[in-house]
Amino acid sequence: MKLADYQRFVQQVTSPESNDIGIFIDRLTELSENEHDVNIPLMITAAKGLSAESGEYSEIVKKMIFQGKPLTADNIFHMKRELGDIIWYWVNACRALKLDPEDVILENMEKLRERYPGGEFDTFFSENRKDNDL
Repeated sequence: MKLADYQRFVQQVTSPESNDIGIFIDRLTELSENEHDVNIPLMITAAKGLSAESGEYSEIVKKMIFQGKPLTADNIFHMKRELGDIIWYWVNACRALKLDPEDVILENMEKLRERYPGGEFDTFFSENRKDNDL
Protein backbone atom coordinates (compact mmCIF):
# COMPACT_ATOMS: atom_id res chain seq x y z
CA MET A 1 0.00 0.00 0.00
CA LYS A 2 1.18 3.50 -0.79
CA LEU A 3 0.57 6.62 1.25
CA ALA A 4 -1.43 8.06 -1.68
CA ASP A 5 -3.78 5.07 -1.47
CA TYR A 6 -4.32 5.71 2.21
CA GLN A 7 -4.92 9.41 1.57
CA ARG A 8 -7.67 8.54 -0.96
CA PHE A 9 -9.17 6.10 1.53
CA VAL A 10 -9.17 8.74 4.29
CA GLN A 11 -10.87 11.24 2.00
CA GLN A 12 -13.56 8.69 1.07
CA VAL A 13 -14.40 7.89 4.69
CA THR A 14 -14.38 11.51 5.87
CA SER A 15 -17.74 13.25 6.15
CA PRO A 16 -18.84 15.77 3.51
CA GLU A 17 -18.98 18.43 6.28
CA SER A 18 -15.26 17.88 6.90
CA ASN A 19 -14.28 17.93 3.22
CA ASP A 20 -16.30 20.85 1.85
CA ILE A 21 -16.59 24.37 3.26
CA GLY A 22 -20.01 24.95 1.70
CA ILE A 23 -21.47 21.79 3.21
CA PHE A 24 -19.78 22.66 6.51
CA ILE A 25 -21.35 26.14 6.57
CA ASP A 26 -24.75 24.70 5.61
CA ARG A 27 -24.50 22.27 8.53
CA LEU A 28 -23.57 25.04 10.97
CA THR A 29 -26.54 27.06 9.72
CA GLU A 30 -28.83 24.06 10.11
CA LEU A 31 -27.57 23.45 13.65
CA SER A 32 -27.99 27.14 14.52
CA GLU A 33 -31.67 26.92 13.67
CA ASN A 34 -32.35 24.51 16.53
CA GLU A 35 -35.40 24.36 18.75
CA HIS A 36 -33.27 24.31 21.91
CA ASP A 37 -31.74 27.77 21.37
CA VAL A 38 -28.22 26.32 21.61
CA ASN A 39 -25.48 28.84 20.81
CA ILE A 40 -23.56 26.85 18.18
CA PRO A 41 -20.50 29.16 17.89
CA LEU A 42 -20.11 29.18 21.68
CA MET A 43 -20.59 25.39 21.81
CA ILE A 44 -17.80 24.94 19.26
CA THR A 45 -15.55 27.42 21.09
CA ALA A 46 -16.11 25.52 24.34
CA ALA A 47 -15.47 22.13 22.73
CA LYS A 48 -12.22 23.23 21.12
CA GLY A 49 -11.12 25.14 24.23
CA LEU A 50 -11.83 22.24 26.58
CA SER A 51 -9.80 19.94 24.38
CA ALA A 52 -6.88 22.35 24.07
CA GLU A 53 -6.72 23.31 27.74
CA SER A 54 -7.09 19.70 28.90
CA GLY A 55 -4.19 18.91 26.60
CA GLU A 56 -2.09 21.64 28.19
CA TYR A 57 -2.85 20.26 31.67
CA SER A 58 -2.05 16.73 30.46
CA GLU A 59 1.21 17.92 28.93
CA ILE A 60 2.47 19.10 32.33
CA VAL A 61 1.53 15.77 33.92
CA LYS A 62 3.11 13.84 31.03
CA LYS A 63 6.39 15.72 31.41
CA MET A 64 6.49 15.04 35.15
CA ILE A 65 5.77 11.34 34.76
CA PHE A 66 7.67 10.45 31.60
CA GLN A 67 10.32 13.16 31.17
CA GLY A 68 11.58 13.70 34.72
CA LYS A 69 10.11 17.16 35.23
CA PRO A 70 9.90 17.77 39.00
CA LEU A 71 6.68 18.23 40.93
CA THR A 72 7.28 21.79 42.08
CA ALA A 73 5.16 24.65 43.35
CA ASP A 74 5.61 26.29 39.93
CA ASN A 75 4.25 23.22 38.15
CA ILE A 76 1.32 23.01 40.55
CA PHE A 77 0.63 26.70 39.90
CA HIS A 78 0.83 26.08 36.15
CA MET A 79 -1.66 23.18 36.47
CA LYS A 80 -3.92 25.42 38.58
CA ARG A 81 -3.95 28.00 35.81
CA GLU A 82 -4.76 25.36 33.19
CA LEU A 83 -7.60 24.08 35.40
CA GLY A 84 -8.89 27.64 35.52
CA ASP A 85 -8.88 27.74 31.73
CA ILE A 86 -10.71 24.39 31.64
CA ILE A 87 -13.42 25.66 33.98
CA TRP A 88 -13.77 28.84 31.90
CA TYR A 89 -14.49 26.80 28.78
CA TRP A 90 -16.71 24.42 30.78
CA VAL A 91 -18.86 27.33 31.94
CA ASN A 92 -19.05 28.55 28.34
CA ALA A 93 -20.23 25.07 27.31
CA CYS A 94 -22.96 25.33 29.95
CA ARG A 95 -23.87 28.78 28.65
CA ALA A 96 -23.99 27.52 25.04
CA LEU A 97 -26.36 24.71 26.01
CA LYS A 98 -28.43 26.86 28.41
CA LEU A 99 -27.48 24.58 31.32
CA ASP A 100 -27.09 25.59 34.94
CA PRO A 101 -23.54 24.52 35.95
CA GLU A 102 -24.79 23.37 39.34
CA ASP A 103 -27.38 21.13 37.63
CA VAL A 104 -24.58 19.62 35.53
CA ILE A 105 -22.63 18.77 38.68
CA LEU A 106 -25.72 17.33 40.40
CA GLU A 107 -26.49 15.21 37.31
CA ASN A 108 -22.93 13.89 37.36
CA MET A 109 -23.24 13.00 41.05
CA GLU A 110 -26.51 11.16 40.39
CA LYS A 111 -24.96 9.27 37.47
CA LEU A 112 -22.05 8.15 39.64
CA ARG A 113 -24.35 7.18 42.54
CA GLU A 114 -26.26 4.93 40.16
CA ARG A 115 -23.05 3.49 38.72
CA TYR A 116 -21.57 2.73 42.16
CA PRO A 117 -24.51 1.60 44.30
CA GLY A 118 -22.32 0.99 47.35
CA GLY A 119 -21.10 4.58 47.29
CA GLU A 120 -17.49 3.57 46.61
CA PHE A 121 -15.43 2.91 43.50
CA ASP A 122 -15.78 -0.65 42.28
CA THR A 123 -13.88 -1.93 39.25
CA PHE A 124 -16.74 -4.29 38.37
CA PHE A 125 -19.25 -1.45 38.02
CA SER A 126 -16.69 0.72 36.24
CA GLU A 127 -16.19 -1.92 33.56
CA ASN A 128 -19.73 -3.37 33.45
CA ARG A 129 -22.08 -0.46 32.95
CA LYS A 130 -25.83 -0.54 32.75
CA ASP A 131 -27.60 0.40 29.53
CA ASN A 132 -27.59 4.16 28.92
CA ASP A 133 -24.74 4.74 31.42
CA LEU A 134 -22.74 7.22 29.37
